[in-house]
Amino acid sequence: MEKTNTGNEKIDLTIEEERMNSSIEKSLYNPDGWSMWKRLRQFMIAIIAITLAVYVIYYAAAGGLPAWQHRAVFTSIFLILCFSTFSYRKGKEPGHLLFDAVPLVLSIALLGHAFFSYPEIALRQGASTLFDQIVATVMILLVIEGVRRTIGHAMAILALFFWAYIFIGPIFPGILGHQGFSYGRMTDALYTTTNGIFSDPIYVASTVLILFLIFAAFMMRTGVGQFFIEFAFALTGRIRGGPALASVLSSGLLATVSGNGAANASMTGPFTIPLMKRVGYTKTFSGAVEAVASQGGQIMPPIMGAAAFVMAEYTGIPYIEVAGYALLPAILFFTVVGVVIYFQARRLGLEGIPGHQLPNFWKLVAGKGYLILPLVIIIVLMVSGYSPMRAGMWALLSVFILSLFKKESRLNVMAILAALEKGIRNAVPTVMACAGAGIIAGSVIMTGLGMAFSRFAVEMSGGQLLPLLLLIMVASIILGMGMPTVSAYVILATVAAGALTQLGVPVLVAHFFVFYFGIFSGITPPVAITSFITAGIAGSNPLRTSVYSLRVGMAGFILPYMLVYNPSLSFDGSVPSIIFGIITALLGLVAFAGFIEGCMLKITAVWERIALLVAAVLLVTDHLWTDLIGLVLLAVVFIYQWRGNDKSTTVGISTEY
Repeated sequence: MEKTNTGNEKIDLTIEEERMNSSIEKSLYNPDGWSMWKRLRQFMIAIIAITLAVYVIYYAAAGGLPAWQHRAVFTSIFLILCFSTFSYRKGKEPGHLLFDAVPLVLSIALLGHAFFSYPEIALRQGASTLFDQIVATVMILLVIEGVRRTIGHAMAILALFFWAYIFIGPIFPGILGHQGFSYGRMTDALYTTTNGIFSDPIYVASTVLILFLIFAAFMMRTGVGQFFIEFAFALTGRIRGGPALASVLSSGLLATVSGNGAANASMTGPFTIPLMKRVGYTKTFSGAVEAVASQGGQIMPPIMGAAAFVMAEYTGIPYIEVAGYALLPAILFFTVVGVVIYFQARRLGLEGIPGHQLPNFWKLVAGKGYLILPLVIIIVLMVSGYSPMRAGMWALLSVFILSLFKKESRLNVMAILAALEKGIRNAVPTVMACAGAGIIAGSVIMTGLGMAFSRFAVEMSGGQLLPLLLLIMVASIILGMGMPTVSAYVILATVAAGALTQLGVPVLVAHFFVFYFGIFSGITPPVAITSFITAGIAGSNPLRTSVYSLRVGMAGFILPYMLVYNPSLSFDGSVPSIIFGIITALLGLVAFAGFIEGCMLKITAVWERIALLVAAVLLVTDHLWTDLIGLVLLAVVFIYQWRGNDKSTTVGISTEY
């Protein structure tokens, strides 16, 4: 819904309250024609979600069940939420006796088994019974079906294939084959230990991720989401192309809290996209900018989504170091996206929004700036050595305390319960993805496929780094299509990151390489989930929007190579070399943005565009002579355009992409 006006009134940036309503609120106060059965079902789902949220917070503060039991209980409860919320047919209400009720009953049985079978099941590792094998099979099948309902067919089929690969591996030729495994070995690998379904992704989901999703729900309830949007428009709205720049800033801020590009696009898109269209951007460009900003928020610290926490577990590197390493590339990415927007604004001759229609920046900061303190607390605590889980717990407490300061942000009992429920229910697709990724990762580790793929990739590349990077990039994009970031990252980290480390790429750089491509596969056609969502909001063609998202967010596909070839971005080297490397990296991305848009200060001639492309390529690597040549080429184009800018105009040029 468009939230703008054409007069002199201020732009309405208010988030619709309906978007915040939870099942417990609707079932008690807003039935909206619901039957008594539906109200009761939604109320019970809300109670389950709230109970789990309270347990998660208690677990963060004081601990709880043993590791395997905690993860099994957590996964089983989310299976219950999945099958009571998502029908076997998309768009339908759950209620089918066979395809909805039976999985729900089985999920409840799995919950009972997780409670009452421990510690006996742990003592039977290596000697699983027939009953253990049946229970493991039921859990695996329910997880795969949960993935299908919440994520889609692609990942469900992939998880099913890797599970089957444990048994059919002997029929595969060469390095792709293995000797085969018994059903008991499979049960131990995927169910009765913490190496399969209940491995690191579920551990992260059940401790850190879920806590931060509850934190995000409380932040939205107290008005932080509203503050981010108003802050972004107050800061950038007056600049040429301001609404698009504000979209990048607000969506990036919100996505770093939510950790979910598609969900963030659904939240901010209805406000930012109409504003971009209003000042003259095409609907395709508007949808593309929102998609890139929302997806890119997952690379921006301090909260980068589940995949970054899983990366910390996989690499053994503290999360605060992972986040610190990600900060500079994230700043470069959003800076270059802003440059693309500015170049497009010059190309179309667009201006910003009049100041009287925007929030007053200083009044906004003075009145609501305190709402940003929970994010500051997270950073300070993690820098001080606190774990992400403990930092998230204290940040959650700070949100509640800060909400008491003003009447409009104060949380009553119902608002607290609704936020607890919202945080849990928002996590259902991600937890299903983590469980599915556990099946895949467990199968890969058990069969040795990860090592086999690494050897295969190195052989295919001839032992050369650049061909290997290109090969892994293609594999990352293909595997990441249609999957949540955490699923894509887990798979890629398991099968591909090892190949890079074999050729001398540092461990963290290798993981970031696949991490970035896993994220930006969300805006890569033909399956670009986030771009498709923003296309629906903008009223543009989904495929065309995803293609332009790729164009706007092209920096995300260059940054991973810069991390590999430019040690300065890893703060490796002397201070002058690091500063010089950062500057050349930024200018290289700016040059590439000019090449992509065909415009800087004005529309570029053919020779200028070619020079910008050559400059961008030369500035990727950290070599003095290539950097100097690239800088000279960029300077020549800029000076030529600047000196001739008064002789050529770009106003009024508009193309529907």
